[in-house]
Amino acid sequence: MKTVLITGASRGIGAATAVLAAQKGYNVAVNYVKNKEAAEKTVNKILKLGGKAVAFQADVSKEKEVIDLFKNILSHFGKIDALVNNVGILENQSRLDNLEMDRLERVINTNIVSCFICSKEAIKQMSTAYGGKGGAIVNVSSIASKTGAPNEYIDYAATKGAIDALTIGLSKEVANEGIRVNAVRPGFIYSDIHAAGGEPNRVDRLKDSIPMKRGGSPIEVANAILWLLSDEASYVTGSYIDIAGGK
Repeated sequence: MKTVLITGASRGIGAATAVLAAQKGYNVAVNYVKNKEAAEKTVNKILKLGGKAVAFQADVSKEKEVIDLFKNILSHFGKIDALVNNVGILENQSRLDNLEMDRLERVINTNIVSCFICSKEAIKQMSTAYGGKGGAIVNVSSIASKTGAPNEYIDYAATKGAIDALTIGLSKEVANEGIRVNAVRPGFIYSDIHAAGGEPNRVDRLKDSIPMKRGGSPIEVANAILWLLSDEASYVTGSYIDIAGGK
């Protein structure tokens, strides 16, 4: 049985991906940083469905905690076959000239640095160059990397642009080592991340500007992530799937 680590899996897209992964036969490592109750809720849902999952606390923007996280997952499941770099934050809507440096550092560390650190440790386990059997990485970017999110989340958008570049570069580095690296770019998804930005009803405000005239659901993103992890996508690497209703 394959094992997948999903960062930030206590809510939203991460939680939906965790449940779907379990339904498709994965052991699931549910990572969270603070909300243990939400992470355990995700785990319990998986267990009730007959799957296997364990919640692991770690701040994945910190290398020491990531190293310990991977060790703990190995002790429970024996190996890691897939990684979903899902963790991400945004803060209150703001123009760039009003951004404070501590906010910028938090967003960069959480949204970019975490992906580098987790991918580094995953490669050491999955790459055939390290004696591994290969695997897959899916990065959760955002349609904001294309729109820039002006007047709202320009810092968040910039971090997701970095994830797009990481996806391309890393996919080429490990393509001949049995690892595929791809990304999804969700946009306008009904998730509580919008509340963190100060506008919980943001999707409803913007839905008329979306060609499909509606917001998306976390499971619609999860379906794309699991396809990219699967053998059905065995010849796909360095690619993106936009999940934003045609925006």
